Amino acid sequence: MVSLSDGEWKIMNCLWERESTITELKNMLQQETGWDKHIVITMLSRMEKKGAVTHRDGSRAKVFYPLVSREEVSMQETRGFLQKVYRGSLGMMVNAMVEDQALSEEEIKELYDILGQAKASRDKAF
Repeated sequence: MVSLSDGEWKIMNCLWERESTITELKNMLQQETGWDKHIVITMLSRMEKKGAVTHRDGSRAKVFYPLVSREEVSMQETRGFLQKVYRGSLGMMVNAMVEDQALSEEEIKELYDILGQAKASRDKAF
């Protein structure tokens, strides 16, 4: 399982959109992060060691691409967050958001729709 830092998420979001060279990544992230080429190189090296990305030799420069999907890493991060903050309880998390009045009408409707789909797929399985 791959765990990503906030900075690594920024790089992965770029790579999930398209394979890129170090210079392309630096240019895509420059305004948001202020990172120079050396920071991008260091982070990519660390991410290769983790098994999150790899590269192939391009005509002029290495081309980096992800080894893990956005969905795979997102689910892992979500489970980790839920476990760390809410002892694994989705109900506790939703309850905290309800008590904080952090859910809009649209989000509440979306949750109902998601739960309805989950119930329907469970009913099909049994």
